[in-house]
Amino acid sequence: MADPIALSTREIWVKLLLYPSHTLPTAAAPVLVGLGLALRDHVFAPLPLLVGFLASWLIHVGGVFNDNYELLRRHPHVPEHPELLQALQAGTLTLAGLRNATLACFVLAGLTAPYLIGIGGANAILIGIIGAASGYFYAGGPQPYARHGLADPIFFVMFGIVAVAGSYYIQWMALHQTASGDIGSLLQLPRMVYVVGLPVGALVTNVMLIDDIRDRHFDATKGWHTSAVRFGLAGIRREYLALMVFAYALPLVFWLWLGFSAWIVLPLLTLPFAYRIARAVCTLDQTRDLLSMSPRASYLALIFAALQIIGITM
Repeated sequence: MADPIALSTREIWVKLLLYPSHTLPTAAAPVLVGLGLALRDHVFAPLPLLVGFLASWLIHVGGVFNDNYELLRRHPHVPEHPELLQALQAGTLTLAGLRNATLACFVLAGLTAPYLIGIGGANAILIGIIGAASGYFYAGGPQPYARHGLADPIFFVMFGIVAVAGSYYIQWMALHQTASGDIGSLLQLPRMVYVVGLPVGALVTNVMLIDDIRDRHFDATKGWHTSAVRFGLAGIRREYLALMVFAYALPLVFWLWLGFSAWIVLPLLTLPFAYRIARAVCTLDQTRDLLSMSPRASYLALIFAALQIIGITM
């Protein structure tokens, strides 16, 4: 393997760690679904939604930082990200700096807590804790859940249900100041809030599956039992395709059986884009070939969610 090209400190942090083409679309997609539902129900509240998204994105980025920190700390001889290893050796990146960046993301997300709690009460605390825990314990703590192959269902629930419901909830509470903010408030939300985001949850989970295919040999060396390690290429590709079919079948279900207008199938316009990504996932397996597929899959989830806004509100 050729030596990686040395990157500047800025390139290391922006292109490899902050990774905006990956983290921003996946964090924004479920929030857009929550936005669409709020517009439909006339509870749109821009500032609470924006602050909630900022907190969610910071937690997401903090989780990415922590994932790389734990990789470099626990498995320094696994060349999963050779550019980061080279940056450590060159001094353009340090473990302490990466750890502090992780902490800073979670602290900054925590600074939004008084505002969000003032609107959403105890449920805002609960949603924030669940989000922070899912971000940190992906690779952190004594028993990272990614090591045990639990990332797939957790990502699906977090991005398909929790993030969507949380985005809607904080807007709903801003317009229902008399609500208590306890668990009963969550039960007052429309049932669709817990269902309409499932396609996006599936598509965001597929972003992670592409990463797992790409990194399967490194994950095996680390002792991680991801789907790619446990079931091999054939197994994880079947999972990817199953989630893709699930994501694109649900708009039809929403239209035919859940009372939405025909506009709800608008996200099916992204099928050609989805097909090109799926074809690459099912025919390529080398890191260099799949490297561009993760951001493309992230943008697919974002575009799908943006089209859902139209379908939900029409």
